[in-house]
Amino acid sequence: MIEDSVIKMINSSNQTKDRYKEYELVEKAQKGSDNAFEELINIYKEYLYKMSFLYVKNEHDALDIYQETVYKAYINIHKLKNSRFFKTWITKILINNVKLKQRHDNKFTDEKLDNYIGEISYSSLEEKIDLYDAIDSLNDKYKTSIILQYFHDFSISQISEIMDCNENTVKSYIRRAKKKLYDLLKEEK
Repeated sequence: MIEDSVIKMINSSNQTKDRYKEYELVEKAQKGSDNAFEELINIYKEYLYKMSFLYVKNEHDALDIYQETVYKAYINIHKLKNSRFFKTWITKILINNVKLKQRHDNKFTDEKLDNYIGEISYSSLEEKIDLYDAIDSLNDKYKTSIILQYFHDFSISQISEIMDCNENTVKSYIRRAKKKLYDLLKEEK
């Protein structure tokens, strides 16, 4: 019991130090430090790529969205008002890029690429394919709220900021999405 408390305190202290370092990096990047911006992107590169891949299910498109997100964040970092919200801010940029990509793809359906799912083992894919298909079939607002909350542990208030809607609307989206997922997965069995 005491050991667990000590471990939790140490982990909490390390997380606080990491957050403080991140805030400092954001502030330095806003003042023009390319190295600070690069360090920030290195912290979030895996998160940003996975997030974009969850939407487009295609390695090439996910990389395009990732690169466009990094570019837009770089040229607009000075517009970020609060360094504590960097992750929320860059996620919002990414989601806007996903929406732009989807609009573009809808105009040019003949040019769609085959989906490529990197190096995912068959057994893990088989276990999750029904859930991913069900999530993919959701309306964008439901899909975004579910992905942000359950895949990336964003709070309701962060999701509301990213989606530009109030917290009760986000709660409603999540509740409706969970009901729809339950119904879809129940049908599968």
